[in-house]
Parts: sequence; C-alpha cells; structure tokens
Amino acid sequence: MASIPIRLPSPDADALLRSQQLAQIIQQKIQKSNGWISFAEFMHMALYTPNLGYYTGGAKKFGDTLNGGDFVTAPQISSLFAKTLARQAAQVLLETQGDILELGAGTGKLATDLLLELQVLNQLPNNYFILEVSDYLRQMQFERAQKYLPESLSQRLVWLDNLPTQFNGLVLGNEVLDAIPVHLVVNSAQGLQERGVAFDGDFIWQDKPLEVGDLYDAACAYTLPKEYLTEICPAAVGLINSLSVMLNHGVVLMLDYGFGAAEYYHPQRNLGTLMCHYQHYAHTNPLIYVGLQDITAHVNFTAIAETTFKQNLEMLGYCNQAQFLMNCGILDVMSQVSPNELTRYAPMAAAAQKLLSPAEMGELFKVIALGKSMREPLIGFMQGDKRHTL
Repeated sequence: MASIPIRLPSPDADALLRSQQLAQIIQQKIQKSNGWISFAEFMHMALYTPNLGYYTGGAKKFGDTLNGGDFVTAPQISSLFAKTLARQAAQVLLETQGDILELGAGTGKLATDLLLELQVLNQLPNNYFILEVSDYLRQMQFERAQKYLPESLSQRLVWLDNLPTQFNGLVLGNEVLDAIPVHLVVNSAQGLQERGVAFDGDFIWQDKPLEVGDLYDAACAYTLPKEYLTEICPAAVGLINSLSVMLNHGVVLMLDYGFGAAEYYHPQRNLGTLMCHYQHYAHTNPLIYVGLQDITAHVNFTAIAETTFKQNLEMLGYCNQAQFLMNCGILDVMSQVSPNELTRYAPMAAAAQKLLSPAEMGELFKVIALGKSMREPLIGFMQGDKRHTL
C-alpha cells in the first residue's frame, strides 16, 4: 500500500479534499485502462490535471521554509542568478537580435530579474515570451511583472499557449526537464518490465512486461544490471525535437539537475532518481498526497545531447552550474557591491555559496546549450566544458 513517510506534515482539510478529488479522477483513468496506467501517465495527471494537479492548482510551490512552499529554485535564492545569466542571454540576443522564450517561468522572478538586468546591459529582447501551462502561475507571473517592472519592460512580456512556429533568440528552461513525466523500467529476473500504477484501496505499484516499441528500444540501449529500477523520459527528447523544429537562429539553454548516461545508469543507482518534494521534505513515494507534492526525476543529459545529431542542432556546451556562472562573470557581478555594505553583501555571498558550492547546487545542477547558426562560442562554456563526458 502507499504508506506515508512518518516525517511528512499533514495537509489541511482543503488540500486533502483537492487531493481526494484528483485521486478519484486517476482511479477512474486506471479503471478505464484495464486496471493499470504507466507511471508517466500517473505523473502527468498528478502534476498537470487542470485545477487539481500540482502545477495547475493554487497551492504555493516556490519558497523557503519561512515563507511556505515545497522547494527553492536558483532564481528564488537571489537575483544574483539572473544577473549572471543575463550575460549569456545578452550575448545570444546581440547576435540574433531576437527574443527570449522561457519555458515554465515559475513565479516569474527569473523573467523580471532578467529583463531588469538586460536593460542595464542595453541588450533587451524584442519580446520575452513565457510558455506556461498553469493559469495560477500565469497570474502570479503577471502580478510580479506589474509590481516590479516599469511599463516599458512589462509590455515586452507575452504569454503563449503553444510553441511559436519559428523563433530567433534564446530559449530558456530552468528546472523544466526534471518535471517532464518519466516511465519507470525494471530489469527484473523475468526481463524488462514497466512499473506502473494500479489501485487496490490505495494507489499501488504494479509491473508488467515491457512491450516492444520505442520505450523498449531505449531501455535496451543501456546495459542495465539485474533487479535495477530506473527512469526513461521520451517526452524530454520530444520537447527538444519540437524546439529544434521551431528554432531558426539561436540557443536552447537548459539548467537542471542530472547526469550523463554513464552516471545516470550507474550500477549503484539501482533505485533510480525519482524524488518528491512536500513542504521542504524530500522523499520517494509519489503515490501519496497526489496533486499536493512535486514529483521529479533527474535529467539524462546524454539523451538530450543525442537529439542534436538527429535534429540539425549543434551541441554548444555542457558544464556544471558553478562553472557556467563563473564563466558568465558571477564574481564580477558580486564585485559591484562593496563587502563593507553588509546588509547587501552578506545575503549575496550566502546566495553565491548555494549556487556555486558542490555540496549545494554547484555540481549536481548542469547547464546544456544546443543551437543553430551561432557564430561565436558561448561565454558560459569558455572553461570547463564537459561535452566529451556525454
């Protein structure tokens, strides 16, 4: 049965009601699907069911332990992240004379901070597009823009329902790939199995033989040890394929936590990378509190890189977040504030520690860049580029 980790706080009555409503919808889907759905389908419904899914409902998601929410992203930690990233964005915009397209903009803080810094750098995009599936988050992004941006900048923001047919400029995805639904595959004594979800009073795990097809082929591409559970994410590759069709001239820049395939499918990683986040508690049971907790999996960056060979994209760079931010001049950005101004400098130094430290986000988070028709090497990868490890 789907047991609740002892440490997790209890949701309030309203949250539990929403979760129960979503659970009923998923149960009905399972019943209509002969008693079993793939975990990818379960994850998609848990995160994106209109009005009830984790990202489409109204509960607070982003924030530290003092301000509520379930997790903190790099833009939430400090504007230092966006101010540094703006240097890379400015280089792309200077060459392409194009736009920015942010996929899944969260609270909108990265968008507002980037626009403010790009104005300082005198390299604003023509438009700052946001592709956002959540009406709740769209409203939050709009309200933040109205509060923090002058009209000359807020009017550059445009919300989209679908990808543009053509695009020039920078496509930006910060912690987007980890939220794309994954399939769970088990290499068992009976052969390759797909782990899905059934219902028996509670949501339960249930394995069935992995059918021949694209997912089977993807699983066979890796030499998985016996009794080994892992994730495969065809939808992430599908997203990159769609972006490649759309992109005429520019860069797709993705920042997320993950590994190359050799590390992702390491024999010791036999339980996969699936994680849940609820009120700053991390655990591994996605079958509880549906719609109330985030569900993520680490990114296989080798699979992302391999799409470049099939989609007329060029692999422009790959490194950890610390190296990328150092290359983009994070120390120069920090030097603009005197260490003697403790009220400003101390929080910025603490943020830099979280962004750069190998024990925090510096090593686990990676940055990958794919592009078309770019003439100059990207500044974010001038040193420490690890494309060869993919």
